[in-house]
Amino acid sequence: MSRAGRIRAEFAASWHAFLRRRTAVFFTFFFPAIIVVIFGALVGTQPTGGGLFSEPDGYYVAGYLAVVVLFTPLSRVGSTIARYRAGSRFEKLATTPLRRWEWLLAQSLVNVVVIGAAATLLLLLTVLVTGTAVPTAPTTLLFLPFVAFGVVLFCGLGAVIGRIAGSQDGVIAASNAIALPLLFLSETFVTPELLPGWFRPALAFSPLTYVARGIRAVTYADATTTVLPNLLAAGVLAVAFFAVGAAAVPRTD
Repeated sequence: MSRAGRIRAEFAASWHAFLRRRTAVFFTFFFPAIIVVIFGALVGTQPTGGGLFSEPDGYYVAGYLAVVVLFTPLSRVGSTIARYRAGSRFEKLATTPLRRWEWLLAQSLVNVVVIGAAATLLLLLTVLVTGTAVPTAPTTLLFLPFVAFGVVLFCGLGAVIGRIAGSQDGVIAASNAIALPLLFLSETFVTPELLPGWFRPALAFSPLTYVARGIRAVTYADATTTVLPNLLAAGVLAVAFFAVGAAAVPRTD
């Protein structure tokens, strides 16, 4: 079987495995929708009030999309590796021509499709629920490559977590311990102005920052960042994290 055939076969197997896990399908789309309803519709923003959620609604679109880009790949890939290790699946895969990076690429592609669909629906829900005005220019569609790069990036990090954690419970705990600080310290919901001056340079060390900045640049008319530098940064980080994640995928159990 060719390399493309191996990746395609693993993609199909992973895709059907995802669809069979109805709880995972439900929460992949339901959890970010709840975030939008709670913060976008119930809490709302106070553009002139100061403090948290003091920016216009459009500013937080990037934060809503960052939720699904960050949490879902970390937990899905990490849990899959933990589950494979528990079932001695990697020992069986080691007897096939499928390489570790091919396996991770197939897993990442499934996540790109699933999370890309979830992010698109989430963007539409944000517009409907909060009344946010999103630019209708063709460049707005560039949010999709940012989502794709973010998904691949965190699939790689999820693979590392799955390799280090000893169980699915450990993966979930480690994923949350990493994801929660990143979510609020990556120019998503908390603006840099609300952080101490000495901490602001550290935002550049969060990979999610470049995804959030890029999405904001194409979905928020008053964004102060540009698209191309953040797209390049997100792409480079996606490749780097994917390479590290592929090396972390176990050969055996």
